[in-house]
Amino acid sequence: MRIVIGHFHLQTGGVTRVIEHACAALAASGHEVLVVAGEAPRHSLPASAGFARIPSLTYEERRPALGPEALAAELQRSARDHFGAPPDLWHLHNHALGKNLALPGALVALATRGHRLLLQPHDFAEDGRPALYDRLLRGIGGGDAGRLSALLYPQAPQIHYAVLNSRDHAFLEAAGVPAERLHLLPNAVSLPPSTQALPHPFGSRRLWLYPTRAIRRKNLGELLLWSLTAMGDDLLAATQAPQNPAEQPRYRRWKALAEELGLPVAFELGSRVADFPALLASAHALVTTSVAEGFGLAFLEPWLVGRPLAGRDIPEITGDFAAAGLDLGGLYERLEVPLDLLDETGLRRRMGAALRASL
Repeated sequence: MRIVIGHFHLQTGGVTRVIEHACAALAASGHEVLVVAGEAPRHSLPASAGFARIPSLTYEERRPALGPEALAAELQRSARDHFGAPPDLWHLHNHALGKNLALPGALVALATRGHRLLLQPHDFAEDGRPALYDRLLRGIGGGDAGRLSALLYPQAPQIHYAVLNSRDHAFLEAAGVPAERLHLLPNAVSLPPSTQALPHPFGSRRLWLYPTRAIRRKNLGELLLWSLTAMGDDLLAATQAPQNPAEQPRYRRWKALAEELGLPVAFELGSRVADFPALLASAHALVTTSVAEGFGLAFLEPWLVGRPLAGRDIPEITGDFAAAGLDLGGLYERLEVPLDLLDETGLRRRMGAALRASL
């Protein structure tokens, strides 16, 4: 088969690793793969896969102002240039998230012409991302939720959906996606072998490493809260800064707070160490404080480098892992803070104001 795999970018992170694993597995089975994205990959893709940059496939804030039909034409042209023929399958990641307002319409245009689509949502704008959902509703839905749903989740015999976990499978099944076109496709979990022995980056200090891009849902404040209980030789660290400009002010505030309070926390450690598996293996333990995940690679990868995992559980995500026999006993569902450490009256006032603004 000739297969096109598409995403907005190929930055370091979970979706990129999923695409890399898919490229290797498909090539090993004799298929041809072309990866398309709005930005060039930060690291080389598997040698078996081709790559085409399509600028109008990038995030909404940076993409050229092309409409859905123009994006569909660019996608088709890139596939023909690479394969010499139309692809047998388009496999798109996170098409309905609201990161690119032209992509849903472009995929409907392809489907209308008979192209086969496999749409794989890792995250949903409807699931705790109100700003993205509002952008979709106003930008392409005309304020009509039903019209928007038909555009985001088109139905036809040649359109199939792949989801990462049982929770998302239940969502789409309840919404009416036919069982024969809905597939549970857990992510492959793999790390490349370490290319070098990594000296411990902080001497004798115990490194508690949070391998994450520190966007809001990764809940960096809880990592800082942890650091208040650190022993003298403990160091807590996160690996990547957010790329999204909207995320960066919040991230800078957390960094400034850590510096102001003199907390034993390091940031962007991943940008200082080229060998990621070796960095993971150098940690005393790996950490997650995330409050929302699409699949949950962070719950699985620690075991591939022989490190324990500590932090916050997300039962609706980890339920599949627990059912498969994985022991996640080092995680908690609640992290309680003694109220007498806080100004209760002031806290209630601030929470009330924040909730009113949110609602």
